[in-house]
Amino acid sequence: MDGFWPGVERIQQRGERKKEDCGGSRSQLLEGDAESQWLQDTGLAGLVGGLGLDDDHQGLLSTLTQTQVAAVCRRLDIYARSARRRQKAPVRDVRDIFGVFTSREAAPENGDSGMKWTEFNSEDSASPLRPAGGPQEPAGMEEVFNMESAYSEQAAVLLQRTWSSPEGARAWGKGCLPRFRIPKGRLGVTRIGDLSSRDMKKILPLALIELTALYDILGLDLKRSKGRKWKGADSGLFGVPLHSLLEADHRVFPSTQVPLLLQALLSCLEKRGLDTEGILRVPGSQARVKGLEQKLERDFYAGLVSWDKVHPNDASDLLKRFLRKLPAPLLTAEYLPAFAAVPNIPDLKQRLQALHLLVLLLPEPNRNTLKALLEFLRKVAAQEQHNKMTLWNVSTVMAPNLFLPRGRPPKLAQGEKQLAEGAAEVVCMMVQYQDLLWTVASFLVAQVRKLNDSNCRRSQLCDGGLKTWLRRTHVDRDKARNGLEATPKVATIQVPATGPSMDLLQVPLSPSTRVTHVLKLFTEHLNPGSQPEEGSETSNSLLSDNTKKKPATFLVYEVGGEYW
Repeated sequence: MDGFWPGVERIQQRGERKKEDCGGSRSQLLEGDAESQWLQDTGLAGLVGGLGLDDDHQGLLSTLTQTQVAAVCRRLDIYARSARRRQKAPVRDVRDIFGVFTSREAAPENGDSGMKWTEFNSEDSASPLRPAGGPQEPAGMEEVFNMESAYSEQAAVLLQRTWSSPEGARAWGKGCLPRFRIPKGRLGVTRIGDLSSRDMKKILPLALIELTALYDILGLDLKRSKGRKWKGADSGLFGVPLHSLLEADHRVFPSTQVPLLLQALLSCLEKRGLDTEGILRVPGSQARVKGLEQKLERDFYAGLVSWDKVHPNDASDLLKRFLRKLPAPLLTAEYLPAFAAVPNIPDLKQRLQALHLLVLLLPEPNRNTLKALLEFLRKVAAQEQHNKMTLWNVSTVMAPNLFLPRGRPPKLAQGEKQLAEGAAEVVCMMVQYQDLLWTVASFLVAQVRKLNDSNCRRSQLCDGGLKTWLRRTHVDRDKARNGLEATPKVATIQVPATGPSMDLLQVPLSPSTRVTHVLKLFTEHLNPGSQPEEGSETSNSLLSDNTKKKPATFLVYEVGGEYW
């Protein structure tokens, strides 16, 4: 862990722990408020306060599994209990009666604890990435990663097996990470980029419900922070929110999804820094880095920066500085505690399942930026023989820049080693399994398809066009009953002819038009000289008389709204 603490110390020495003007405080959501916010984020706000559910809510509930339904019910129960407690009259505090007693115990200097890093120091969970006591399986083994069934359902089954067999969960050493293979099911393999933005919006609430259900079964609390509202710069390159930076980039390249500055830094490092020994670990010249940052702020969009003259170590320092200066963490302040809780999951595959769902929950700019960063880190680790940077070294160096919001290391009285290893393990897994993380699970795709089918059937029944057509039909029928003359409507039927052209049969339409009338006109059109006998105008007589002569002439069908 030599690379972790120098990175933290450099963050402190560069003065990035200054108090900044912020519009809010970063704290955990209170009980009841957290559940209410969770129900809103999952699209089930109608369950709060006895409000009625609309069709969208009912369609979403119909797609949930048993474990997901249990997670929803648990949040509803917690919210209901907290609401009842709030409605009760508060008990009078004893200090209001006898006065305030001043305690000599010193309160914490800063009540804002932020993310609880002590979660990494869990003695009950054995880290799959740390050497286990039993025999370790050789590196490079391939296992199947099941995405057909919900992760929470798999965890429930594994939990039952673990109760019956204590050796149910497997541990892996740091150098023995297995390869996972995604089997191709009936829905195939779906990448995040394969789905439309409309379908991805439907994935988000389903992923949040599934992540909550998974954490419930694993006995972990899914803590989501409100997030500190840092006042980022209005313009520039460093210290600017990702969405603002992308808005400025879109004026130059409208289709870009990753900040242009990050692309330029990664391109510079890939061309000239992958073989540099100690890349990302060895710091650059602070004077050169500061001067380069000022030049980028001034001349980047003008294209006046010569990247060929930039030293690789200076570029790596700028990369880390860019990540640290983001007003909000790249992993988002809301889900940073959930990322921090991943090392507490005993089973490696379940860790990967949790990371998979967390990546899906990231905002699109954060997810695209993280993907570009992880692809670069994998390239650095692939050149281990030249740059002497293993995957573990790369993860250890980059962890402080992703897990310390605004570069503010928390108080580390205990569990320093667990803190460093836990943060590095999460980064290591994201680099190693990034291809899997950017795949949409088949069970989520199936749920979205079921939701779309439900919405489609409902729209067909409640479509405004259908209502308008029915209303017009009733109006025309009323006019016919009252003897009012309405504009006659005519339907055109294409009749196959012997030549290359088509005959067009004009059929006047009225509320009393039936199939019998259409067939009668059709028969008269084919046989102009024939007249039906008296009393044979019914459909049965018409069909029976003419079917003997030309049975094929009575096939009338519709294609794309036209009759043939």
